[in-house]
Amino acid sequence: MIIAVDGPTASGKGTIAKALARHFGLPHLDTGLLYRAVGAQVVANGGNPDDPADALAACDFPDGLLDDPELRSEHSGGLASRVSIHPGVRQALFERQREFATQPGGAVLDGRDIGTVIAPEADVKLFITASVQARAMRRWLEMQGREIDIPLMDIEKEIAARDMRDINRADAPLRAAEGAHVLDTSKLDKDQSIAAALEAVNAATGQSPCP
Repeated sequence: MIIAVDGPTASGKGTIAKALARHFGLPHLDTGLLYRAVGAQVVANGGNPDDPADALAACDFPDGLLDDPELRSEHSGGLASRVSIHPGVRQALFERQREFATQPGGAVLDGRDIGTVIAPEADVKLFITASVQARAMRRWLEMQGREIDIPLMDIEKEIAARDMRDINRADAPLRAAEGAHVLDTSKLDKDQSIAAALEAVNAATGQSPCP
């Protein structure tokens, strides 16, 4: 079974995808980390994330970079959004994601174009969303927990800017895939969001929920 979980930054899609993977015993891939690694590698190379050639060269990043906690920062997220607009970068990372999605037994992938590009044949497609304000507050609380002091307003602006880039990019824009179940988590906590997603998967696959 392939489960595609798409949505904008800080919508809760990563948390939901991990929970679904645990529940169904499937491997999970956070595809956004790949783009964050490319963005970080561009900077490490002294390149420009807005330059297609620099971004493509950074796709040859070492696997160990994926374990760098700095990739979870808001700064890295912004870099990821900038390099992801380049078709060459998306093509370079396509096969890596596609191979993961089609492995025997299935998988759970979360990102922004899983249900539309990477695995359009996915058995279940979820699109997780939330208001900019709700997503900014979640990210702000996360940063506070990591003792990173950043104004909430700055996070709101960055999230809004990322949304604009992701929705309007020419290649694989952020949008709900055809037939996707749209889940708005703006007013849901973590457990409620996971429960709603699990209910949607069970409904889509005809499975009965666990007692």
